[in-house]
Amino acid sequence: MRVSVAFVLSAALLLSACGQTPTDRALTGAGFGAGGGAIIGALLGAPMIGALVGGAVGATAGAATDPSQIYLGAPVWK
Repeated sequence: MRVSVAFVLSAALLLSACGQTPTDRALTGAGFGAGGGAIIGALLGAPMIGALVGGAVGATAGAATDPSQIYLGAPVWK
């Protein structure tokens, strides 16, 4: 099963948008991205690599977007 890069990047953008500050958004993006990457990586036989790549992409997408672009609410820890 092959997963396209566009799918992974769009999923990371959708899942990285919790919080108001760039730090909040990067942390939640990394968490969601690592979880999604681990699942996709497990399907492809490399869950650790998937988690690392997903976490990095999620953190980058979370830090690069602002709340007016994508906002899914306040983080759970606040």
